Amino acid sequence: MTVSLPSQTWQWQGYPILYRYQGSQGTPLLLIHGFGASSLHWRKNIPALAAYHRVYAIDLLGFGGSAKPAPSAIPYTFETWATLVLAFCHEVIGQPTVLIGNSIGCVVALQAAVFQPAWVSQLILLNCSLRQLHERKRQQLPWYRRWGTSLLQQLLANRTLGTFFFRQIAQPRTVRRILQRAYANAAAVTDELVEILLTPAQDAGAADVFLAFVRYSQGPLPEDLLPQITCPTYFLWGAADPWEPIDEGQKLAKFPCGQEFVALPGVGHCPQDEAPEQVNTQILKWLGKISISP
Repeated sequence: MTVSLPSQTWQWQGYPILYRYQGSQGTPLLLIHGFGASSLHWRKNIPALAAYHRVYAIDLLGFGGSAKPAPSAIPYTFETWATLVLAFCHEVIGQPTVLIGNSIGCVVALQAAVFQPAWVSQLILLNCSLRQLHERKRQQLPWYRRWGTSLLQQLLANRTLGTFFFRQIAQPRTVRRILQRAYANAAAVTDELVEILLTPAQDAGAADVFLAFVRYSQGPLPEDLLPQITCPTYFLWGAADPWEPIDEGQKLAKFPCGQEFVALPGVGHCPQDEAPEQVNTQILKWLGKISISP
């Protein structure tokens, strides 16, 4: 792997949490990855942002190089992850922080900003998860689609079946195929990227974390949290995202906290990795570090 971003470990509630850090000046930023990813999903952003900011990227509990305790020991919920993020801001960063998330990382950031508004100075959300499998969202689907999803979740509740299912997914060919659907530009799906996502899936406990989240159909929706947000909130959206439709994303930006919504044509679900130059430029503009000509 060509990535060279040294990691450090911080202890949270007795669990080792991996994070990366670059930069020595400016407002602190905390980058929060999406489901199944890690801090290395920001490898193309950290150096560029660190030229102006103190940049932290964290592996959420259950992902990347962080601990993966059994779901019976600690719930894998947005409340848990938001509590972790805020503790990191208090204990490691030491001051209010800009939270930048992708996918479910956006919901974690939103929940953190609701829990402790004084500790989140700004939010930048990239292709925020719309949580389409949430039980309230499913009520809007045709009955046969609701039934199919519920049946799959029940089957995966069987640990033997669920672990078998996970092991079929955690294969290079399958991971590559999923990524090629999520990314509009297939060339961005490199061997390095596949390895970044696949390596933590081999850890003990990874299957149980995956299955716990697949069955997690409760908790907050973005539209529950956004009305409670008091800090400026910005949205970046890969317009070719097959999972989180951009027209639904644009609705999120209409809440009072929303400052600006920028679409990235021809970009998929993970713009920070697929179109890092565009993302880095836009983030630095919003942070007041550079200007972009109209």
